[in-house]
Amino acid sequence: MSGTSVLTKQKINKKDSDINHKEIDIEVLTKSASRVIAPLWSISTFAARNPWMGLEKHSFDRVAAWLKNSRNVDIYPSASMIISAKSNGEIDETYIKMGLQRWIDSHSFKIPRETLEQYCHSALKLDSLPSYLLSSQKLKVLAEEFSGLNTDSIDHSMQPISSRIDIEGGKRLVDLLDYHMIMWCKLYLDDSQAGWKMPNREEGFYRAWQRLIQYDPALSKKQRKHLIGFPKEAKLALKKAIFALEIPESQIQGYLEGHLLSLPGWAGMMLWRSRQSSQEQELLTEYLAVRVSMEYALIKPYLPLHNQQSESEVSVVPLIASWLHWGGLSIEDWSKLSVAEQNEYLTFAYQFNDMVRRKICLEAWEQTYSEQLCQKIGAKQREADDKKSKLAQFVFCIDVRSEPFRRQLEKEGPFETIGIAGFFGVPIATSELGSNHSHPSLPVISKPQHIIKESVNDYELKSYQQRKSAVNSLTYTFKMMKQNVLSSLLLPELSGPWLSLQMVARSFVPKKANRFIRNLRETWLRKPNTALTLNHDKNIEAELPVGFSAEEKVKYVREALKLMGLTENFASLVVICGHGSQSTNNPYASALECGACGGASGGFNARVLATLCNLPEVRAELSSEGIEIPEKTVFVAAEHKTTVDELDWIYVPELSETAQEAFNYIQAILPKVSQRANSKRLALLPNFKSVFKDPNAEAHRFAEDWSEIRPEWGLARNAAFIIGQRELTKDCDLEGRVFLHNYDWKQDESGELLANIIAGPGTVSQWINLQYYASTVAPHYYGSGNKAMQTVTSGIGVMQGNASDLLTGLPWQSVMESDHEAFHSPLRLLIVIQAPSKYVERLLNNDSSLREKVQNNWVRFASVEPDGHWINWN
Repeated sequence: MSGTSVLTKQKINKKDSDINHKEIDIEVLTKSASRVIAPLWSISTFAARNPWMGLEKHSFDRVAAWLKNSRNVDIYPSASMIISAKSNGEIDETYIKMGLQRWIDSHSFKIPRETLEQYCHSALKLDSLPSYLLSSQKLKVLAEEFSGLNTDSIDHSMQPISSRIDIEGGKRLVDLLDYHMIMWCKLYLDDSQAGWKMPNREEGFYRAWQRLIQYDPALSKKQRKHLIGFPKEAKLALKKAIFALEIPESQIQGYLEGHLLSLPGWAGMMLWRSRQSSQEQELLTEYLAVRVSMEYALIKPYLPLHNQQSESEVSVVPLIASWLHWGGLSIEDWSKLSVAEQNEYLTFAYQFNDMVRRKICLEAWEQTYSEQLCQKIGAKQREADDKKSKLAQFVFCIDVRSEPFRRQLEKEGPFETIGIAGFFGVPIATSELGSNHSHPSLPVISKPQHIIKESVNDYELKSYQQRKSAVNSLTYTFKMMKQNVLSSLLLPELSGPWLSLQMVARSFVPKKANRFIRNLRETWLRKPNTALTLNHDKNIEAELPVGFSAEEKVKYVREALKLMGLTENFASLVVICGHGSQSTNNPYASALECGACGGASGGFNARVLATLCNLPEVRAELSSEGIEIPEKTVFVAAEHKTTVDELDWIYVPELSETAQEAFNYIQAILPKVSQRANSKRLALLPNFKSVFKDPNAEAHRFAEDWSEIRPEWGLARNAAFIIGQRELTKDCDLEGRVFLHNYDWKQDESGELLANIIAGPGTVSQWINLQYYASTVAPHYYGSGNKAMQTVTSGIGVMQGNASDLLTGLPWQSVMESDHEAFHSPLRLLIVIQAPSKYVERLLNNDSSLREKVQNNWVRFASVEPDGHWINWN
C-alpha cells in the first residue's frame, strides 16, 4: 500500500475515502513523503545541501513543473537574470535557436512552421506583454466569445486542507497552523538560547506537545477540546487525524508531502535529527502527528469540505495578447481565424509558456558556458612535463576559491598544485584540546570512522582547562543573567560601559578592535603546542576509535596519495593545504568554511595527513608497495584563509636542507601571491571601489568588520567540476568557477578511483552547486533572505523575524550583487572527466545514481578524450 505521490498523476477513487485507517503503514508513508524535503543541519555546521536530493528519480523539468503547480515555486532563472546574461555575452543565441528547433520538432501543431518560429523567436526575448493589450476591451470581448481552455485538474492532496480556508485579515487557515508549528518547533529544538527548556522534552516531540497543548492559551477552549482523547503514540495520533479528516487513501502521501513543504526548514531539521540518533528516529513522524492533529483542531468547525479536485480554466486574454504582440497578428487577423484555428493557436501559446521559454534559455546558457570552458582548456590535451623538477608541491581542496590562488602561486615559481577533497581522505571527527565534544570533519554524506584529539602533558592540559573554564564561566554567567528576570535588570549597569566601548571600537576601528580582542583572548588562554592522538588508544572511552591502527595509517596515506596522483616524483617539500574562512558577526561563517569538512576548517585534517605522511613506519610500508617517498621529502600543513587569501602554517616539522630552501622561497613570495589574488578577488565585491587601496589590508578589513555583510563571495558562480590532470587546466583563467580534482586515468585501470571521486567529491560539489542555484532562483523559498534582517533562533538556524520558517539556504548577500542583479550564475553543475570514453561508459553503467542525475538533467556531463576531443553525454 502506498499513497499517491504528488509527482505521479493518478485518478482518485471515491471509495478510497472509506479507508480502514488501521491498515495504513504510517512509517512507509512518512518515509516516502520525506523525499520532497532535504535534511537541514545546524547553522553552526552549515554545509551546502541539495534541496531536491530525494527527487532525482524524476527529471529536473518535471520537478520544476510540479513545484510551480503545487507550491508556486519557480526554479528556473528569472527573465531578468537571463536578459542580463545575454547582455553580458553569457548566452549564445545560436544555442537558443537550436533548443527552439528541438522543442518544435518534439510537438505537433497545425500551424505553419514559419508562423510558429516567428512567434517563438519574438517570445524568447522574454519581454513582458504590454499592459495596454492585457487591459484591452476588444481582447476581453474576443476572450468572452471563446469557450476557454481547461487544464488538468488540480489535486488538493498536495496541499494541507487548511490552505483552502480563508480567515480574517486576508490570511488562510494554514498560515495560523504554520504559526503554531513554528512556536512548538522552536520550543522543542532550542539548543542554547531558552532560559527554560520545554518540559518533558526527553519523551519526544509529540508526547511533550500533547502534555502541554491542553494549557495552550493560543488555542480556544473548543479547539483544545478537539484534541482530547488523542492517542499517546505519535503514529496512532497521525492515523486518527488522517481518518478524522477523511483523507482518501490514495491521497495520503501527497497530503503529508504538502504538510512537509509548508515549512520545509523546520521539517528538514526534524528529518536531520531523526537520522542522527536512535532516540529521535521517529521525530519526523512526531512532527507530522503534531501538525496534522493541530490542523484537525483548527479545521473541525469547517468540516466537511468538498470538491477535492477542480478544473482550472486558463485565462484566454494573455494568450490572445501574446499572438498580437509576439506573433505579429492584428485583431482583424485573429477574428478571421476559424474556431478550430483559434483553438490551435491558443493551445500552442499555452504550451510554449514562460517556463518553457526560460528552460530553453537556461539550457542555452549552460551550453554556452560548456563551449567556452572547452575552448579555454584547449582542443588539444597538454602533456605532463615530468622532466622539470618542482621546488614544492601544494595539495589544495577542490574548492573553487583555491583555483585563483593556485594560479597565482604557480606563476611565482616551479610549483605543482594538486586538487583533492579538503578532508584529504581521512574520515575523522576532530576534538580540540580541552573539549569534550568532537566535530565530524568530512563530507556530511559520510560518517567519521575515528576521533583524533589534540593532547599535551597533564600539567599544561590542567592549566589550559582552568583558563578556558574561566572564560566559559563568564559567558555562561552573562547568559544566565540575561535570562533571569531580576538579574537582567542589573545587567545593563554592569556590562553597559564595556559593551558600549566594544561597540564603538568595533564600529569605527574594526580592524584594531578585533585584533585587540583576539590578542587579549589568545594571551589569556595561551593554548599550548599540541600533539595528535594518531596511535589507536584502547584505554580512551569514546563513541569511535581514538587514533588509527598501523594498517589504517598506511591505508589512508596510500589512498590519499593515489587520489592526488602523487605516487612518484615527489618534491622536497609537500604542503597539504586545508582551507577556512575569516569573518566577524556572521551566522553563516561555517558556510564559508570547507564543505568537504562538514562546514569546518580543513586545517586539522591537513595536519593529520601531513603527520601521517612523515611517519617512518608508514613510508617503509608504502615503499614495499612501490610508493617510494624520498628521505629528503617533508610534508607540512597549512591553511588557506579564503577571505584574505593567505597561507597560515599550522604544522612545520624539522625540514631537510632542500625542503628548508623551498620553504624559505615560499615565505618570500607569499605576500606577492596574496596581493595578486586579493586584488582580483576584491574587485568582484560590489562594495570594494578603490583601486588605490592595499588589497591585503582591505581583505583584512572585510574579514574583521562586524558590519560587513559580505566578507567574501564564497563559492558563488561555481559552474563546473573538472576531474583530470592539472596540465589540462594549467595557465587557464577559470575565474574561480571550477572545482578541480586531480585524476590520471592511466593509473586507474579498474576505474575505482574515478568512481570514488564521483561518489564523494562529485556529490558534494553537486550539492554546493544546487544550494547556490536554489538560493538564487527561488530565494523566498530556498534562500534565507537579507542578513541584516535575520534572527538567529534556538541556536540552530536563522529566521526572518520571529515567526518564519527555519531558513534553509544561503542569504541574499551570498548570491546577489544588488537588489536587481544576481552575482551567481544559476547553472547546473558541469562535470568534466579527462579519460577515454570507455572509462566514462563503465562509470555510468556501474553508477546508477550518477546515470540517473545525468539522464534527468540534474547535472551536465562531458569528457575529454586523450586526443583532446570533447564529448557531451547529456
